[in-house]
Amino acid sequence: MELDFSIVEVIQLMLAPGIMISACGLLLLGMNNKYSLVAGRTRLLTEERRRLLSKAGDRDLTNEESMRLESISVQLKRFIERIKLVRNAVLSYTTAVALFVLTSLFIGIQYILGENKLNNTFTFTITILFLLGMLSVLTGVIFAGYETKRGFDIIHFEVKIDE
Repeated sequence: MELDFSIVEVIQLMLAPGIMISACGLLLLGMNNKYSLVAGRTRLLTEERRRLLSKAGDRDLTNEESMRLESISVQLKRFIERIKLVRNAVLSYTTAVALFVLTSLFIGIQYILGENKLNNTFTFTITILFLLGMLSVLTGVIFAGYETKRGFDIIHFEVKIDE
């Protein structure tokens, strides 16, 4: 009967990293959506820029068209910065998922090996893996927060230019 309790205890221990894997999955879903939106906006601006530049080959651009071209160039630079931040957030969350999976695996391996000399090493490794996973989540959240701020800055710039 004690063996059953140990298995239940091990499964409970493995659930904490499992919950973090689910949480990271939700964060990744949001970041992937944001990546698609930023990439789509970048493509639209690039297409608008190409159209304006092709007009410039045929004739001189109006003052309004020149201002828009300059605005697009600034926005594209900022969108490139944003997409890098989104990429970094995605990489951080993905790294966290890998670390949480390793944490769960090491908990299971520790149970299978039972009491032996490696037990303290496994406990230390499990703790470090979990903490690194949490640190990776924090890093992703920081990148995501900074990316959100940069997104607001771009919108503020675009609205200010069009006034």
